[in-house]
Amino acid sequence: MPDNKSKLPINQSTAQHADYHTPVLLNEAIKGLNIQPGGIYVDCTFGGGGHSLEILKHLNETGILVAFDQDEDARKNLPEDKRVIFIPQNFRHLQRFLRLHKITQVDGILADLGVSSHQFDEAARGFSIRFDAALDMRMDQRQKITAADIIKNFTELQLHKMLEQYGEVTNAKTLAKTIVQQRTLMPIKTINEFKQAVAAVVKGNPQKYFAQVFQALRIEVNDELGALKELLQQSPNLLKPGGRIAIITFHSLEDRIVKNFFKMGDLTEAEIDEVYGSKPVSPLQIITKKPVLPGATETRLNKRARSAKLRLAEKK
Repeated sequence: MPDNKSKLPINQSTAQHADYHTPVLLNEAIKGLNIQPGGIYVDCTFGGGGHSLEILKHLNETGILVAFDQDEDARKNLPEDKRVIFIPQNFRHLQRFLRLHKITQVDGILADLGVSSHQFDEAARGFSIRFDAALDMRMDQRQKITAADIIKNFTELQLHKMLEQYGEVTNAKTLAKTIVQQRTLMPIKTINEFKQAVAAVVKGNPQKYFAQVFQALRIEVNDELGALKELLQQSPNLLKPGGRIAIITFHSLEDRIVKNFFKMGDLTEAEIDEVYGSKPVSPLQIITKKPVLPGATETRLNKRARSAKLRLAEKK
């Protein structure tokens, strides 16, 4: 196992990773995981490595951290630490890749579902409305479908439902119709081309409006809700008794899924037994009856933390 010489100096690594992404609700998440020094922990969204580095501080030389990230850029942030196993895959494949590394159960699972600052700030990735770039939005550059493909190929009904459900866009039906009309008249392959194509139907604050539209596109491109559901379904069997799962969400769609799963232990709406009035028992014990929110200091220093919510549960 590694000694201290095998790791990046903590001040060097902290500065490096803060440039990439500032971890949200860091202390609250780490405390909530109740880390056992010799345990096995999974960071499902390694990103800039902020949460991972903090977990490593709480592990002894026999502890293990398994870090997942489908974005190849995240690999650059890995510390030189033999306790770390990096898996360049979507966390929806959690159980499969843990088994490949002969890990059947873990002491804790952490997932920060926010898009990293690096992804927002890299113009070419197409995540941010601040830049003009290709409509990409792929977190995993190996996948084929981009946001531009969705704009080009989705039917009007598909666009309507996507914008309404994933972006809560107020005039989703009108916007979908406009996209279908405009794509026959002009190419819509870049952010500026998209803005120009739909400018006539933008409602309210343009920045907020496009942020909602881009959220919907990003969720669709990366199948974010599908991946979250698969992660949650695998977690009870992967956690040891007493092991904890911490999920940080950034919008109501994600938070609702996590809240309901922690409560029911299942993604389907459980039916109450008409005879005994009972519901299936969840294998998880909720630690946070209400989500943990960032404090005033954190939201002042990191505006992207404002919508963050942390929920914790423990395997019974």
